[in-house]
Amino acid sequence: MLAVRWHPPAFDIRLESVPVPIVQHPDDAIIKIKFAGLCGSDLHIYRGHQDVNEIHISGHEFIGHVVALGSSFHPGSPPSRPPLYASLRVGDKVISPFTISCGECELGFTARCLSSLLFGSPALQGGQAQYVRVPLAGGTLLSLSAVSPSVDDPLSVPQELSYLPDPTLLLLADILPTGLFVVLQACTHPKLAPIFTGIPWLRNTGHLTQHDFLSDITLPYLSAADKILDVGIVGLGPVGLLTTLTAFECATLALLDYLTRANIPSGKMQQIYDALPPDARGKSGDEFVVADIADAPNVVGPGVVVVGTPEALTLSLTLLAPSGVLSSCGVHQAPQIPFTGRELYNKNVSLEFGRCSVRSVLFAAMGLLLRRRDVLGVIGESGVVDRVIPLSDAVGAYEAFDKGIYGKVVFDPWA
Repeated sequence: MLAVRWHPPAFDIRLESVPVPIVQHPDDAIIKIKFAGLCGSDLHIYRGHQDVNEIHISGHEFIGHVVALGSSFHPGSPPSRPPLYASLRVGDKVISPFTISCGECELGFTARCLSSLLFGSPALQGGQAQYVRVPLAGGTLLSLSAVSPSVDDPLSVPQELSYLPDPTLLLLADILPTGLFVVLQACTHPKLAPIFTGIPWLRNTGHLTQHDFLSDITLPYLSAADKILDVGIVGLGPVGLLTTLTAFECATLALLDYLTRANIPSGKMQQIYDALPPDARGKSGDEFVVADIADAPNVVGPGVVVVGTPEALTLSLTLLAPSGVLSSCGVHQAPQIPFTGRELYNKNVSLEFGRCSVRSVLFAAMGLLLRRRDVLGVIGESGVVDRVIPLSDAVGAYEAFDKGIYGKVVFDPWA
């Protein structure tokens, strides 16, 4: 089969012929890939920024059809195992999160499952290929063949999802859940609870409010002005764009980025901006305005969402209001966090970092995909997915994506 493989030390992507993967464990599934994505996280290895020195197949976003299953997949699979082991069949259409997980973790933090592995790494060959092996497939994959008109069926996907182009469904493998995740890390933080509830912080301390030492405290409710939530988003690549849509679902948004120095198509941002409800467009009205960071307000907050370079973290802390939340979904590398404990202390800042638990967030991300299908469900300048190209063009696509010439790229392995 054809596959995109990274060679050390850096900037060396090759299209090569490798053996088709086979079932190695009863929990495995082999997927014939229909489309595979090129993600900003792929650039960390591409640029040589991660501690990786082994040749491997790249990519962690893919959608396709099951062509082989291990012996764990059968109708008599024990109820203690994830239900997909009993229902998945050869021929089913599936999408995969970018990490595998056992499906038996009850807290929902699938990204750090003890059995988790990342596609597109030496530990687990990636999806920029014609076929891929998925370990722990019953706990990892989402079957897109299990369609139901009922939104209440936890084992099925909405019928409307089948009307969207398959390349746009790839957003569910990583970047749309990740955009949702990084906003949820900020918006569900206890520091932001007063804005959503209108109740001051001390009365938003959950079970503590039932204790005697708080029972006699009387605090006024917040005014309307105090309940306005400003969220800054630093970084407007594909994940940043999706974070923008997610944040607009719950808040007024201040977009802050070095946009005057970046090659981000204004038409794409205008299209996303147009998809927002009028009351979520802020003060600029009907036009998306690209402004220099020097023109940004001195303080944004209490939430700043950042994708993750050291420069972006520094900017975020500078912009963040006191007692704010800095939420980052970036794949951070060797450089130290660019601020000190004193700087955090002086602002009472809370940090939220980490990898998205895509398998747990999938259905919420699916709802966002369907609500914003006018932007997320289209391909080209008016959508997040920029272009679909043959896998044979991968070398040039990596170079163009790395330089910001291309936006979100989807590969067709069979073109």
